[in-house]
Amino acid sequence: METTAGGRARGAAYGLLAAALFGLSAPLAKLLLGTVSPQLLAGLLYLGAGVGLGGWRLLRPASDEAPLQRRDLPTLAAVVAAGGVVGPLLMLWGLSRVSAVTGSLLLNLEGPLTMLVAVMFFREHLGWRGWLAAALILLGAGVLKLQPGGGTSDGWGMLAIALACLAWALDNNLTQRLSLRDPFAIVQVKALAAGSFNLLLSLVLGAELPSPAVTSLAALLGLGSYGASVVLDAYALRLVGAAREAAYFATAPFTGTLFAAFFLGAPLGPAELAAMLLMMGGVACLLLERHSHLHQHEPLAHEHSHSHDAHHQHEHGAGDPPGEPHSHVHQHEALVHEHPHSSDLHHRHRH
Repeated sequence: METTAGGRARGAAYGLLAAALFGLSAPLAKLLLGTVSPQLLAGLLYLGAGVGLGGWRLLRPASDEAPLQRRDLPTLAAVVAAGGVVGPLLMLWGLSRVSAVTGSLLLNLEGPLTMLVAVMFFREHLGWRGWLAAALILLGAGVLKLQPGGGTSDGWGMLAIALACLAWALDNNLTQRLSLRDPFAIVQVKALAAGSFNLLLSLVLGAELPSPAVTSLAALLGLGSYGASVVLDAYALRLVGAAREAAYFATAPFTGTLFAAFFLGAPLGPAELAAMLLMMGGVACLLLERHSHLHQHEPLAHEHSHSHDAHHQHEHGAGDPPGEPHSHVHQHEALVHEHPHSSDLHHRHRH
C-alpha cells in the first residue's frame, strides 16, 4: 500500500476514472429504459458487474491482495445492507413523493454526507483546501442537475432521499475500512447482493424480464460502469480515504453530460460549461493539496498488499511470500515521522 505522493496521485487517477466510468452509465442506461423498468435495470447492471468480476477472478493470475476473512463478514454485511438494500429502497420511495428536480438535487447529498461521516466518525482529516475542493465539485454537480421543470415535493420524501444518501455515505466509509482486502472480491459480493435484491424486488412488483439482447447489453454496461468503476473506486478509497474519494466521484455527472453531448447529440449550454469550470477548479485544489506534519503511528498488526516503504519495515517468516508487492500479516511498530499524507488506513491520527 502506497502512502507517498505517488500513491495519492494514483488514488486521484483511480477516483476520477471510476467517476468517468460510472458517469457513462446514465446516458447509456437511458437508452435501455424504454424497454426495462429502472429498478429491474439496476438489478441487471449490478448482476452483470458481479458475474463479470467473478469470471475475471477465476481467470486472472494469482493475486497479491489480502483475501476477505471471516472477521470481515459483519462489516461486509453492513456494506451490503446499507448500500445495496436500505439505500435503494429509501431512494425509490422518496423519489415517488418528490419532483424530478428535487430528487436529483437531493441525491448530491451523498458526497458531503460521506465527507462528514469520514471526518466525524472515522478520523479522516480535510484541510481548508480539501473542503473548498469538495464545495466546488459538489456545486458543479448541482449546477448540472438544475433542469427546467417542477412538481410537488413533501417532507417525508425529501427525508427518505436524504437518509438514502446517508446509507450510501455509511457504505462508502465501511468499504474504505475493508479496502485493504481484495477490491475485486469486495465489489463482487456487493454487486451480486445488490443485483439480486433489486432484480427480485422488481419482479415481485410486476416487472418483466427484457429480451436476451437487452439483458446482455445491460450486463455488459454493468460490468464497466458498476464493476470496473467500483473496483477502481475501492482502490481510491484505499489510497486517499473516503472524504477525498467522495469529491473525486462527484465528478461523475459531468462525464455523463459530456458523453451525451458529443455522442448522443444532447445540448451543451452555459450550465454545463459552468459546471466544468467549477469541477476542474475543485479537482485542481485536491491535486495541489499537500498535508504534512509530524505524526505518530501506533503499534498495529494487520494484513494487506504492500511493498517495503517507510511504513513497512518488518521481518519475514519462513512462510511469508517472496517478492513485492505481497500480502501477509505484519506488525507496525510505533513510529513518529513527518511526510505528506492523506487519510488512508495508516494515517488516522489526531490533528
